[in-house]
Amino acid sequence: MKSDSLASKSFTEIRKKILSNQITPKTRLKENEWAKKLGVSRVSIREALTRLLGEDLVVLGERGGYFVKPLLPEDVHQVRELREVLELGALRLAHKKIKKRDLETLDKICDDFTNMYSKGYHGGALEADMKFHESLVEFAGNAKLLHLYHSSHIPLFHQKIGKEYTSMDDFEQTDTEHRKIVEALKAGDIGLAEKVLVKHFARGEARALSLE
Repeated sequence: MKSDSLASKSFTEIRKKILSNQITPKTRLKENEWAKKLGVSRVSIREALTRLLGEDLVVLGERGGYFVKPLLPEDVHQVRELREVLELGALRLAHKKIKKRDLETLDKICDDFTNMYSKGYHGGALEADMKFHESLVEFAGNAKLLHLYHSSHIPLFHQKIGKEYTSMDDFEQTDTEHRKIVEALKAGDIGLAEKVLVKHFARGEARALSLE
């Protein structure tokens, strides 16, 4: 495999692990260790780390080396803005195209979320939360929008923020808001669905920032 392809593969793999919180903030990313883990050269890892630096996911240490950047308040804010733009657009499209079976799927996801958090399976609840939002985008019926949603790694940011900041009270409020969105879609009330979704994002941002 060409060196540029190996560098891209390394970049994608390390980026995914950073965004999903498998590599925690302030962790040093050592070239030799990652070269061994991924079976590539240190040159490929160095190129990948340089690209991650350009994406503002890592920072250079005072004495050199690359370190995973903590999720800063501005990062949380910008992710919320991006999600609001993409998911509100998806919601408006889904409102026009959504089918009965899609609404039943959303109901089931809500039930899964409730069961998971009520039993203390917070990881499972977070997965159901992510699935709810991904499904809203999917039901918009626009392949390019869905691709943009995934390529922006919003689901991974969602997971990262959720792991760091979600409490039981957040789970209960999320459950209520998700169900309100579904009921609004069933009633054909897109205005209410949008209002609840915006409130949902704003609450998540405020919660995250309050714990900084």
